[in-house]
Amino acid sequence: MSTAIIEKVKAQFPDEVVDTDEFRGDTTIIIRPEKITEICTLLRDDPETGFRYLSSISAVDYQPASPRYAVVYHLYSHGSHQRVALKACCADDEAPSIPSVVSVWNTANWHERECYDLMGIKFVGHPDLRRILTPAECEGYYPLRKDYPVRGY
Repeated sequence: MSTAIIEKVKAQFPDEVVDTDEFRGDTTIIIRPEKITEICTLLRDDPETGFRYLSSISAVDYQPASPRYAVVYHLYSHGSHQRVALKACCADDEAPSIPSVVSVWNTANWHERECYDLMGIKFVGHPDLRRILTPAECEGYYPLRKDYPVRGY
């Protein structure tokens, strides 16, 4: 089924799919970030895919590579018992941002806030993007970035 998922996304968004990867039975679709909300909506609403469960959203710091940051969305379909990951790289290394998917899965609210708090990635359109784990006075400090000092600030 993973090939069918990839082909479905490629058919609807041919210019947005950058690459795909299969590893140990898990599928990753690497996409451009601009249409993340539309791609997630397709994967959630299409009866053949039915990815109605957002397992997690995580962020990756690839420093020193560019693009430096990527956001990974882990999706699960209860109907087909399939998993897929969507990976979208942030275009701007200095001020990373990506559209919010809270309108697709409400649980993304907390996942996006955690990514913002720990990695500094802004989710455009998020209804309440503020720190969730670290104090508000830590503005500008993101503890999961590779350039964060080992002993903190």
